[in-house]
Amino acid sequence: MAIGGTARVRRVRRSMVITKLPYTTKIYINYQVLIPASLVKALGIENAQYADIVIEYFGQEIALKRVKLLRTKNTASRQFTIPKEVREKYGIKPLDEVTVKSIVPVP
Repeated sequence: MAIGGTARVRRVRRSMVITKLPYTTKIYINYQVLIPASLVKALGIENAQYADIVIEYFGQEIALKRVKLLRTKNTASRQFTIPKEVREKYGIKPLDEVTVKSIVPVP
């Protein structure tokens, strides 16, 4: 390190290694749910744009039809947003836990 210079600290995040359903996760502040890259690869849905997803919230099974799978540039992970009408009907809030029970790609 040079004198008077600043050192860069690089943070390494450990990836979630989840390869099968069901799995439990938290809802983000923006009402999105993460599907980890390891699960996306295990299910073979890397190229899917939409999916039918079943989640469980406090013992209630909720079917989400034709949900758009959002992707980032550099990873295989996906996210989906829980629709507003579903959030309002079941009282889903950010940071609540949901269990993703099934993900079926829609052509």
